[in-house]
This record gives sequence, C-alpha cells and structure tokens, in this order.
Amino acid sequence: MRKLTPVALLCAMSAPALAQAECGEVSITEMGWASNAVVTGVAKFLMEQGYGCDVTVVPSDTVPAVTSVAENGEPDIVTELWLNSAGEAYLELEEQGKIERVAEVLDPGGVEGWWIPTYLAEEHPELTTIEGIMENPELVDSRFNNCPSGWGCRVVSDNLIEALDLESAGIEVFNHGSGETLATSMASAVQAEEPWFGYYWGPTVPLGKYDMTRVDLGEYKPEVHSRNQTQDAENPGVSDFPAATILTSVTTDFKDREPEVAEMLSHMTFKTSTMSQLLAWMDSNNASAEEAAVYFLSNNSDEWSGWLNDSARERLAKVMGE
Repeated sequence: MRKLTPVALLCAMSAPALAQAECGEVSITEMGWASNAVVTGVAKFLMEQGYGCDVTVVPSDTVPAVTSVAENGEPDIVTELWLNSAGEAYLELEEQGKIERVAEVLDPGGVEGWWIPTYLAEEHPELTTIEGIMENPELVDSRFNNCPSGWGCRVVSDNLIEALDLESAGIEVFNHGSGETLATSMASAVQAEEPWFGYYWGPTVPLGKYDMTRVDLGEYKPEVHSRNQTQDAENPGVSDFPAATILTSVTTDFKDREPEVAEMLSHMTFKTSTMSQLLAWMDSNNASAEEAAVYFLSNNSDEWSGWLNDSARERLAKVMGE
C-alpha cells in the first residue's frame, strides 16, 4: 500500500466513507490525553474508510467509560484503557460478559522506572544496574530525580529509596515540585550530555525525544511492589516496576454485531516507544492529535495494513488512489 500524503490523508479522514455501509454505527472513546486521541484517530479512519462504519467519538475518561458500559452498554469501543486505573468495576464487567478485551493496544504497555541517558550507559555500562549506580554515585551527579508529591510513582519511589538506603550511598534525593520540572531536568541534562538519574514513564514526550536506558532494579516481585504502593510502608522492599496493561476492549454486543471490526481492533497494537515518538513529534511540530494520527498513517502503511482484512485493505487502497 503506497504512502499517502499528509494533506490527502487529512482530507480522507474528514470525508465520508467510501466503503459500502456494511458496518453500522460505532461509538469509540477518546480519553483526555494525547496518546489516546492518536489511537482513536487511527482507529476511526480505519473503521470508516476500511469497513464503512459510521463512527462517533465519545469524549471520556477511564472510570466514566467503564461506568457508561455498565449502565448503558456503550460506547462500543473503549481503547487505551489502563487496567490498573479501571479497577474492580472493569473486571466485574468482564465477569458479567458485558465487555471483552480484544488487544493490548500498547506493547509492552505503560512503562515506568528509573532511567539514565543512553550515552551515559554506553560510557559506563555498570550504571545500568542500581547496584552499579550506588557504587558509583558521582557518575550520576550524586542525585536522584524523584516524582512530585501526590503522584503514585512518588509513593513507590520513596519506598524503594528507603529499601535501597539510596542516600547512604551518597545519592541526594531531589523531590521535584511538578511534572514540568522533572521533564525539564531530563531535557537540560540530555541536551548538555550531562549525567541524569531519575524516575520517568511512557508513553511520553521526553521518552520519545531522548534516548534513555532503564536502570535494572532487579526482579519484579508482585507482593513487594504492591506493598511499595502504600504510603510509608512498614516493610518496603526492592522490586522493579511492572509494565501497566493497556487495553482495547469492546462490548460483547458490538463484537457479535461487528466481528470483522473487532478482529481488526484485536490486531491494532502500537509499540510504546513508537507512541512516545509520535508524542514527541506532536510536541516538536505543535501538532494536533489528528495530525499525529495522519503522520502515523502516512508513514506506517506497511504496519497498519496488516491489521486489516482483505476487503478493508482493498477499500483503503482505493482511498489512497491505487
């Protein structure tokens, strides 16, 4: 499938579907963060132009979307649903047979951990483990850049700091006052090729813009990590951060009604690193989520064409003028 120009794709995204209306009305969430708006924009285009759906985008958030499915049986599609935020209410819907996860839309999911710049890791490979950092604190400027107060990562990092006795190794813990200063500290260090050591997560602009290496904190231990999520845990331990599961889920009614579209959604997965790069592109170009969706579609047709069935692929080829 040939590469479509961004201008042509923008026109196609706003044009009526060329495919015959084999697919009826479809509702899909758009959560209040940029990566989900990109996911929804890509899904909307493929459903409309490949499958002939009449797509309605529903502004929402994780808890309201789950509540709406429970009470109203809609929207049909909830994508970029962070399972750790959806809670028991979502799992109950699955048990009741009202909703079904069809894909992990980000691979390996939401990533978080402690990081150093890759140029520092290449120059000093010993710094890729927490033990190596604690033995060589001066190589990371003797500082750990911690999460702001009020963030969940702050609780976990504080407990890890205590369990590791990080400060006894000569590493000062700098508690950032906001996400902006945390991101700025990384940007300033990387742009100057100076040491930096701290917490971050993805998909995010900084992890898309800067080449960072995750520090090995050791084995992920579910019980320890769960304990570390408690403020001032009595017995904090050392455990790596797990990747957060991020889903595309559909109502069972929708899956029965539109099995081909549900099948397409089951293949629609973005690498977390790719999404971070898209967010970085948005930031650098002052672009909208729709423009980022166009950027992805126009540059990755070999990838997303594999998500489609043969009929949808043929219809998209017509949209692209082949």
